[in-house]
Formats: sequence, C-alpha cells, structure tokens
Amino acid sequence: MVTLPDLPWRHRPGLDRLTDALDGAVGATRFVGGAVRDGLLGAAVSDLDLATRLRPDEVMARLKAAGLRAVPTGLAHGTVTAVLPDGPVEVTTLRRDVATDGRHAEVAFTDDWRADAARRDFTINALSADPRTGELFDYFDGLADLAAGRVRFIGQPLDRLAEDHLRLLRFFRFQARFGRGPADADALAAATARAGDLARLSAERIAGELLKLLALADPVATLRLMVGHGILHPVLPEIDTDGVTRLARLVERERNGVAADPVRRLAALLPPDAARAEAAGIRLKLSNAQRRRIAGAAAGAAEGDLRTTAYRDGMEMALDRLLIHGEDVMQAPGLARLSGWEVPRLSVSGGDLIALGLPRGPGVATALKTVEARWVAEGFPPPDRAHAIAEETVAQFLDAIR
Repeated sequence: MVTLPDLPWRHRPGLDRLTDALDGAVGATRFVGGAVRDGLLGAAVSDLDLATRLRPDEVMARLKAAGLRAVPTGLAHGTVTAVLPDGPVEVTTLRRDVATDGRHAEVAFTDDWRADAARRDFTINALSADPRTGELFDYFDGLADLAAGRVRFIGQPLDRLAEDHLRLLRFFRFQARFGRGPADADALAAATARAGDLARLSAERIAGELLKLLALADPVATLRLMVGHGILHPVLPEIDTDGVTRLARLVERERNGVAADPVRRLAALLPPDAARAEAAGIRLKLSNAQRRRIAGAAAGAAEGDLRTTAYRDGMEMALDRLLIHGEDVMQAPGLARLSGWEVPRLSVSGGDLIALGLPRGPGVATALKTVEARWVAEGFPPPDRAHAIAEETVAQFLDAIR
C-alpha cells in the first residue's frame, strides 16, 4: 500500500477534530488536490483541501457540533470552509459535472470518489489520501506521472479543454512547475488547436494564470514552447521570440540574488514600446501600478545614475529597467549601485525655506524644486548638506527679487 508521508501539516491543530467530525476514520472524507501532490514531492503545502461524501448542509451541521467555525463559502458548488487555528481548510462535497461551457460548470453531488477525481484536470491532481492512515488512492496513474515529471490530462485533452478553457494555461503552468522532459504530445496538440478559446476567458483570469506561471523558478522553456505554438497569440500577440529572449536574460540575471518578480518578467516579455506595453496591460486589466511598471520598463535602459532613477521613478522601476535592458548589470555602476540602498527623502521642506527668509508664494515651490535638483545631483548628501543647499538657494532667490 502506497501512503502519504507523515508530514507536519497533517498534524495541524484541529485537523484531527475536523476529519473525525466528517467521518474521516471510516472513509467518508479524504485529503485531495495539491496537498497530496506536493506532500508526495516533499514541497511546502500552503492550501489544504478535503473532499467528502457528506452533503454541504451536513458538513455545516457537523462542524458546528464539533465546535469548529464553518463558513458557507460556496454551498452551490458544495464548498464549506472550516476555520482552524492555523488557517482555513476547504471541504467540498464529491461532485460530477452535469454541464460545462468552458467558463462555468453545473455540478451534481455524488458519493463516487472516482467520478469526483475524473472531473479534475490532470492525473497528478486527482490523487487523494486517507486522513488517518495516509493510504493513497490513484484512479488515473497520477503517481506514475508525478514520478516521471509528466503533466497529463485525465481523459481526452480536447474534451477537458472544452470543459474549462483556463485549463489551457494551467497545463503550461503545471508543465513549467512539475514537467521534466518534453510536454505531453496529446496535451500540447490539443492546447495548440484550442488556443483561440483563451479569448473567451476574462482578462483577470488570463492575467492571474500568466503571472502565476511567471512567478515560477524558471518559466523560460515553457514560454518558448507557448510562443512557438502560438498559444498566447489570440490574447497577447505582442509576445514573441524576442520577448522570450529578454525573459531568459532576466531570469539569468535574477540568479545573482535578485528575487523573481512576475510583473517584471511580464514587462520583459512585452516589446520595448511603452504604448504597446500599456495597451497589453489595459487588455489584461492589470492594476494601475502594474501598468505603470510595464510601460516604464518598456522605455528601455535607465539613463544617468541608477540611484537618481530609483529616486524619481521608484526602486522597482529602476530595477526593472536595469535588469531587463541594462548592460553589465552585475558590475559597478550596475546592480551593486542599488544593492542595499534605500531611497532617501529630502530633509528640507517649503516651511524650512520660509523660515530661512523666503517670502510665501509660488516661488517657494520653485525654490524647493531647485534644492531637490541640486541635492539629487550631488548624490543625496546628508541633512546638513541639504540644509546648506537650501540656504544657498534661498540666498540666490532673495538676490534675484531685490
């Protein structure tokens, strides 16, 4: 019998009480999904999901009787959230699909574990485990695929993609995370054939999956595969092989102690054209801050001192432009110029200039900008020098108006 390792998350406070309340000891409730998959790989488990034969109203009643907080987060789809001391656990009644349209599914409850597993996307996500013994249940050879680093759809890939168009992007994200060797040929052919379905998804869902993919350790090979097969073209025609080349260079540079940033990586994929990058950000319905970043990064390498760029546009923007477009970034005056440096604040205010004798009025703002420009040009000297610059500037302004 293959079993799930006795991992720390299996001993979370309140988990035994939860599974006991849901008849886990007699097979009515199991661990499912990513916790089982990642537990077998020895990876960190953040989200914990349970599947149960019990109906949602019964789950609610049993959790309350056991003194556990129950939140009806998705009763129509069978989901109740149990709130444990270390965080929430989703409990979902076994389901089978009645109808799907590529974006939404109509489901019916069932007590058939295999039927519930069959509606999941990939074989490695269809594994389940007994909460007490750890016994694993594998209906579609997910264990073998997990061991081989093979991401494979359950059933016919074309059918699974027609049921839920987001699975197309999920396939590539899971390939980037778990795949070893070439992508499954049937899955890749189906994804290529149905790439146009992405246009039927909401921009938010596309952006969410793409940013999750870009947040992985090294998504370059997968992005190259996607571009080569025209996967993103229906929704992001701006991304081409040149973009993948920029992404590859960025990922290589990140290995020198720079944290991976999915928005920066998206900026690298997009063309070095602020208008086109901005248009892509709008189409993806990114936040205003994210759109500013990708449009700013598209402006090319930062000109002049990097710390000045960081002060004017923010540290993220300076790093974006340096890492994506800069040359010799690992050498001075490259990344080392920004490493460990915090963007300073000018210690002089308009009130300080007035206290030095400058008359109130629009000239104060002009003088303060002059002080700031000199302070930046001198490399952000300490407060005593900033105040000396202020005194000199006020004196010059007073001479000019006398």
